[in-house]
Amino acid sequence: MPFLRGPVPLAHLLLRQVVKAGDRVVDATCGNGKDTLLLAELVGDGGQVWAFDIQPAALARTHQRLGAAGLADRVTLLACGHETLSTRVPPPVCAVIFNLGWLPGGDRTIITEPATTLPALEGALHILGEGGLLLITCYPGHAGGDRETEAVLAWAADLDPQRFHVWRMGQLNVDQGAPFCLVVQKATSHHAA
Repeated sequence: MPFLRGPVPLAHLLLRQVVKAGDRVVDATCGNGKDTLLLAELVGDGGQVWAFDIQPAALARTHQRLGAAGLADRVTLLACGHETLSTRVPPPVCAVIFNLGWLPGGDRTIITEPATTLPALEGALHILGEGGLLLITCYPGHAGGDRETEAVLAWAADLDPQRFHVWRMGQLNVDQGAPFCLVVQKATSHHAA
């Protein structure tokens, strides 16, 4: 059993339950490549991962991590904003993960912003297959993160409950500004009614 301290291990636990060999998935914010690596492991030889980031350092770190694991051939790294994902990734995919905020170990003034994150989330829903998961780790405790978190929560709360199941998952015994995970599952047609 993984140690579930914080939202990222929780998101990984969910991914391990959903993503199978041969699946197609998206890491909308590849950062240092930890989520991308997990996805590459889960999809196996027949699967495909698309990983987005606007920072060259993030893409380089992710490429190095994948190369060291021998999994670079399963991943398409895209040097562009995640708001373009619905035009670059053919549907359907079974999972999309967003880890918002800044690049760990990078420039903390370069952060994800509602102006690009909200269109990216809409795009993710567009390419997500029935029963697929959209996982979003929000970081309300940093400058700009509070505003983005509010925008993402408002967006998620407004999703049609007949088409999407939305969950907020986070630790209760931590600071109020601690990160948490939003889980959005696209309903299947026979569950949508």
